[in-house]
Parts: sequence; structure tokens; C-alpha cells
Amino acid sequence: MKIGELAQLSGLNASRIRFYEAQGLIRQVERLANGYRRYPPQVLQTLKIIQCAQQAGFSLEELKLLLPDTVTGEFKHDELVASLGRKVEQIEAMQLHLAQSKAQLLGLIENIQARPEGMACGENAERVLASMKH
Repeated sequence: MKIGELAQLSGLNASRIRFYEAQGLIRQVERLANGYRRYPPQVLQTLKIIQCAQQAGFSLEELKLLLPDTVTGEFKHDELVASLGRKVEQIEAMQLHLAQSKAQLLGLIENIQARPEGMACGENAERVLASMKH
């Protein structure tokens, strides 16, 4: 199929598909005599994997481990499972960090809202900042 059809089926624009090709994520591209690209049907699956992996936070380099082997067309089971496991660990670490940041911000909000009656906002800011240093 030509790039326009692939773009329509995948929901990606043609420039994004060419970018993935330039990055080595799409390798099964045939060039016709007129310079047009012709993509085999399995490229659509590759693009779906790329889209899902990017939504999950995979970088383009990490993505390469999720794609089928360029020669055999088969997935590398062990590398795939290991790569997915590493991403789960990264997400869990990020969740922990975000939970800690959220707790700090909620504490800060509570401290700001506990402004003594009659205290000016600037003075309250100094009070809150002083309490954060401890």
C-alpha cells in the first residue's frame, strides 16, 4: 500500500510514518521506480505497536526492542518481556515520586490555608517558607 493509504488506516500523517522509517522503526519499505514507497500490510501492525508503546512512555530507542526482528519477522520473546518489565518498574518508580510530590503539595496547600487571621499574604508566605526549611 502507498503511504497515503497507510496514513489513513493508521490515523498517522505521512510525515510521521516517514519519520518512523528514518528512525529505523519501519524497515519493510519497497521503493517503486517512480520513487513512491510501498508498504506491506504488516507495517500497519508495526505502527499500532509504536503508537501503543509511545502512549505507555517508551522512547524510540526502547521501542526498537518491542518490534519484530527485521530478518525473521518474529518477536524476540525474552527481550520483549524484559523491556516491558523494565517499563513497568519505571512507571512504578514514577508513581511513587508523583505520590510523594502530591503529598508535599497537599501539605503546602494546607499550610497556606492555615494562615492566621489578619496575617498579610506576604507575611504568610514567609511563614510557610520558614516552615518548609525544617
